[in-house]
Amino acid sequence: MHESDTIVAVATPKGESALAMLRATGPECESLCRTVFKHKGPLLPRHAYYDAYRSVDGESLDDVIYCFFKGPRSFTGEDILEISCHGSIFIQESIIQLLLNHNCRVANPGEFTMRSFLNGKMDLSQAESVADLISSENKVAHQTYINQLKGGFSKNIKKLREELVNFASLIELELDFS
Repeated sequence: MHESDTIVAVATPKGESALAMLRATGPECESLCRTVFKHKGPLLPRHAYYDAYRSVDGESLDDVIYCFFKGPRSFTGEDILEISCHGSIFIQESIIQLLLNHNCRVANPGEFTMRSFLNGKMDLSQAESVADLISSENKVAHQTYINQLKGGFSKNIKKLREELVNFASLIELELDFS
């Protein structure tokens, strides 16, 4: 595993569905837009583009919408390519295979979140809360993890640390004067 690799994964649950989303992150994402989707002209970050996804031999396989996010203003802090397609397992696997043929590799579980942490987009507490938020099954759990993901726990710890440092300095001051 190398942080400089461009990685790809299906972001939606496995199986058939109406729609699926695939994500890639890393230095090759802009190049993927130009080679896989033949994007011409300026590639505007956070704009959705509609295109036909074609196999290597030019056969039209699906109509997709893709969006490019320029790092560091992205979830991972790196360039990201998000592709929305129909949820056919065949379509998902063929897009993944095409991306693998263009210098990508399959992401390890949690690697997108790990890159976000390593690139300073979230702290460890927030990174840990991502999996908890995904698996939350009720409103209380959801609220707890969303608060943690937004930095609530980290802010509380930071505030407590500041209060402890202030308290310790007051104690040291009293000891010096007495």
